[in-house]
Amino acid sequence: MDRIKRISTELLEKYPDKFSVDFEENKKIIKEIAVVRSKILRNRIAGYITSYIHKASIQSEHEISGSDDEEEEVELEKGSEIVEEE
Repeated sequence: MDRIKRISTELLEKYPDKFSVDFEENKKIIKEIAVVRSKILRNRIAGYITSYIHKASIQSEHEISGSDDEEEEVELEKGSEIVEEE
């Protein structure tokens, strides 16, 4: 595991409620809770955390409404069949 993922994972384990999908806020939080001497490294960590939380929130939304997605796919498939027959 590379350095950015390792540090991000450690920060998310220690402070799971502090981070959000807002990149700028995550940068400020990292600046407060960790000593990161490089601005580039801090930004990459904040970016990784932001994308991780964003993906997790999307995944949880899909799990909640999982049956609705399957119904939409079936409707789209039926719609495309009608177009092909005309």
